[in-house]
Amino acid sequence: MSAGEHVPVMLAEVIAGLGVRAEGTYLDGTYGRGGHAAAILQLLGPQGSLLLLDRDPEAIAAARARFANDARVHIRHGSFAALAEWDAAQVGLDGVLLDLGVSSPQLDQATRGFSFMADGPLDMRMDPTQGQSAAEFLAQADAEDIAAVLWRYGEERMSRRIAQMIVQARVEQPLTRTLELAQLVQRAIGRREPGKHPATRTFQALRLHVNGELDALQRGLAAASACLKPGGRLAVISFHSLEDRLVKQFIRGPELPRVGRGLPAPTPMLGALRAVGRKHFASAEEVARNPRARSAVLRIAEKRA
Repeated sequence: MSAGEHVPVMLAEVIAGLGVRAEGTYLDGTYGRGGHAAAILQLLGPQGSLLLLDRDPEAIAAARARFANDARVHIRHGSFAALAEWDAAQVGLDGVLLDLGVSSPQLDQATRGFSFMADGPLDMRMDPTQGQSAAEFLAQADAEDIAAVLWRYGEERMSRRIAQMIVQARVEQPLTRTLELAQLVQRAIGRREPGKHPATRTFQALRLHVNGELDALQRGLAAASACLKPGGRLAVISFHSLEDRLVKQFIRGPELPRVGRGLPAPTPMLGALRAVGRKHFASAEEVARNPRARSAVLRIAEKRA
């Protein structure tokens, strides 16, 4: 896979899981560069509709350049967290796809600030026109808040040490470049895991925090469930255990209340969705072609009647 090329993860499994019907209405909440969207569109007939969302203005520009002349395609710039606010989605959806995390073009473009492998501005925002960049967060937050982010979203065991070094370093010069942060983290913890850069967890945590990704996921799952028609399908690809846990819990539905010994068992509380099959992992062949699929998990759910 060449730099900048976007290869859709578990494409066949996603299409099969959505059960695309020619006359259906489907929403891709994370367009990226359109690999999954194009495959869905190929299965739609003249009466079908495909709604495309993305937070990234560059992804939306790519979608409009590719599909502007197709009347079946509707494009909107924004987060899937607010998909239920789109009139086109409120009429009822037959399927929703959420491909979480950062896309290959975002990761490979140094100016976006997602990668610790190339020097660029320490930004990390999926929508550079909104919110606080990673550099701005690190320049203003205290050590305790920085450590909390690194621990919560990156499960970084050395979070306190890294946070303290960031605060100390910014006294002389605020961190504004990706390689500056990556080198600082490497000095803080050294090389701990073979084959894994020591800054991996830190960059992941900052990205999740800056973009509010877990909150957006919770809101997006609820919105997707609300807009799905009975029998409609939800497909979610996640790359992080925190994300997958949220998806699993949402599909499972409300937890049963605990009761004392000897009391009758509570009545099961069914969620709006039911899981379809087991979770999917990328095959060895796919991982060999696209190493970024290694940590991918796909879950499929169906809206209850």
